[in-house]
Amino acid sequence: MEETQDNIQFQLTDELIEKVEILVEDKNDKELKTLLNEFHYADIAEILDELDIDDAIYVIKLLDSETTSDILMELDEDNREKVLRNLSAKEIAEEIQELDTDDAADIIAELPEERQLAVISQIEDEEHKAEIKELLAYDEDTAGGLMAKELVKVYSTWTVAGCIRRIRGQAKDVTRVHSIYVVNRDEKLIGRLSLKDLITAKSDQKIAEIANSNVDWANVKDDVEDVAKVMAKYDLEAIPVVDDNQILLGRITIDDIVDVLKEEADKDYQLAAGITQDVDSDDSILDLTRARLPWLFLGLVGGVGAFLIMEGFQEAFSKYAVLFFFTPLIAAMAGNVGVQSSAIIVQGLANNDVKGSVNKRLIKEMLLAALNGTILALFLFIFVWITKGEFNTALAISASLIAVIIVAGLIGTFVPLFLDKRGIDPAIATGPFITTSNDIFGILIYFWIAKLILGI
Repeated sequence: MEETQDNIQFQLTDELIEKVEILVEDKNDKELKTLLNEFHYADIAEILDELDIDDAIYVIKLLDSETTSDILMELDEDNREKVLRNLSAKEIAEEIQELDTDDAADIIAELPEERQLAVISQIEDEEHKAEIKELLAYDEDTAGGLMAKELVKVYSTWTVAGCIRRIRGQAKDVTRVHSIYVVNRDEKLIGRLSLKDLITAKSDQKIAEIANSNVDWANVKDDVEDVAKVMAKYDLEAIPVVDDNQILLGRITIDDIVDVLKEEADKDYQLAAGITQDVDSDDSILDLTRARLPWLFLGLVGGVGAFLIMEGFQEAFSKYAVLFFFTPLIAAMAGNVGVQSSAIIVQGLANNDVKGSVNKRLIKEMLLAALNGTILALFLFIFVWITKGEFNTALAISASLIAVIIVAGLIGTFVPLFLDKRGIDPAIATGPFITTSNDIFGILIYFWIAKLILGI
């Protein structure tokens, strides 16, 4: 409990960074070790992220591999790449030997291919080496690419007493024992049991008698997002991973799933903001330009499209100049409604809450948009009529608003559903794509209805 409180109270200050820099510069290794040993490895990683890369490497080489291996996993990805680039293959192998197989495979996967082979050849533990090579063969977006080989496995034919003896040997390599997995003689997963089940059973009972056959599992080929949904749905702290023959291969723990969800949330947020690739504020101007420019160009095209539409209604502008001044309002409402509708659908798709008929969902959205549009249009009608004193103009603008909101709601609902069906990330539909398309449709509908009502 005390450790948790210390972690919560950790504050990265300029004074702390300066103190570490001075100790590194003075090569005061003893005091530097004493200072850093007070902190959790995640806090040390936060400190190293603020240091000059040479100073960070100095600290990495100073501390023991058991600590620095965990620090490496917590470092900013760009900083970790720089650190690894300055470590020898043997030094990286020493760090990797302290990590679980999934974390070790993740670090090796970040290295160039030739460097990967060099590092793997330096790993002394042959079993650890073989397991890492196995994990590297899986796609990173699958359960196989996310799983760890470390787990506690028992055979259904063992007795409880014999099982406990054997578990002691397995558990030393497992950071947390969430569940004990039961397999048959063919290594196929047939059940699970908890430590409580094991401790409360009679010592001469067979594992098959106390094992729970109701066990959730993931196939090694499953997409990690699907695995995350299963774990979230059933509140699982860990899930076993099997192949097509139900043979137990590894397990995925909740901490790995949290990382997946965070990465997916970051990606969706950037897509919604109109950024096409994973970037952060510290990336180069060229990288940031590549990520932002495509959607900005789409916005430019949309603006040109809106200009061409408005140019086609010059006659309407000449007779009813007031229509021009309400154009931004119509475009803004179309964009806002579209983003609202698409955001709700994208969130529902992410949480697996969008079920049932697409037509029913579209009808529901149309009715909702019609209700909201009517309420807003009523206020707009009164405002225009009072300020301009023109009934037909007020009617044209307010009627256009209702139509624009309904269409925007339908587009915002349909587009993410369509993209999802085509295997495209629907988060795209919450960004400039949906805003731009609704702006164009909104302006077109606005002037067409206004022209119809005003008889232009």
